Amino acid sequence: MAALLLQSPGARDLLQACELIVPVPLTPARLASRGYNQSWELVKALRRAAPAESGCDDTLADALVRLGEMPDQHSLTREQRLHNLRGAFAAHPLRTARLAGARVLLVDDVTTTGATLHCAAQALLQAGAQEVCALVFARTQPD
Repeated sequence: MAALLLQSPGARDLLQACELIVPVPLTPARLASRGYNQSWELVKALRRAAPAESGCDDTLADALVRLGEMPDQHSLTREQRLHNLRGAFAAHPLRTARLAGARVLLVDDVTTTGATLHCAAQALLQAGAQEVCALVFARTQPD
């Protein structure tokens, strides 16, 4: 997946321009049931696939935390998802100093409406990130 993602237009530029890579976190229950965070696995694979091209100093698996369990979002509109995700993400208190002033690359496996990326990016910006860009492996077909 990382090799395919690196072939996407602009992917290498995003890696070069960032200072920090952050995966979209899962809720604790989802992580426990799945056993891994697919976004974190993608981040690790990107770093292995393009170590020389990454301008990022660091990756932080726990820069963001997901607060509480959210209802399933598969059938919701973008507006409903944004409402559903309000307050769902926060910067980890021990990571805010590292986020301050950083250009962050937020990584996720799939996006549908962009609501998750938007809410996660807002949490990073509120923690002091200078800029947040996103890189995703796939986008679902719009309705």
